[in-house]
Amino acid sequence: MKKMILTIIAIAVVLFLVIGFYNASKLQHIHIQKSVTINADIQTTFDNVLYLKNFPKWSPFYEADPAQKTEIRGNDGQVGAQFHWNGNEGKDLGYQEIKEIKTLEYIKMECDIQKPFKANPTFEYSFIKKGNGVKVTQDFNVKSGLVDSFFMWLFGAKKDMAKMNARGMELLKITSEE
Repeated sequence: MKKMILTIIAIAVVLFLVIGFYNASKLQHIHIQKSVTINADIQTTFDNVLYLKNFPKWSPFYEADPAQKTEIRGNDGQVGAQFHWNGNEGKDLGYQEIKEIKTLEYIKMECDIQKPFKANPTFEYSFIKKGNGVKVTQDFNVKSGLVDSFFMWLFGAKKDMAKMNARGMELLKITSEE
């Protein structure tokens, strides 16, 4: 009887790991795309993303932790400018850097996250004039190893990432329309 129970437990653990790593393999590259139409001029909206000093106004991370310490390094609004953060009482640490700019069309930023986990996601923003407003599309991409992907699957990280990115776009809309 004891041997049968241990066998059933072992089979359940193996099955859990097989299913988990199968699902994790699909999370080794996560792409999340969010779009929002903003009733503001394209320059205002573009500048809210381009100038890192504006990031706290529409950052869902800053909204979740307004006590975080931030610093801008380099020439704000230019390639190479960096937005550094240290939040959640030292548990969140990293920076994002502007990598590419096409005026009023496109901005690419790369992140270097050191805590709570190591990751290097990218955020790409495209801007298209729509009547009296602008459509902003955010493309988020992150790649990770199989073990990291397993834990992302286990804790539902993709869903949380999608929720956070959607909130960021909502806040960008609110900030730009003010």
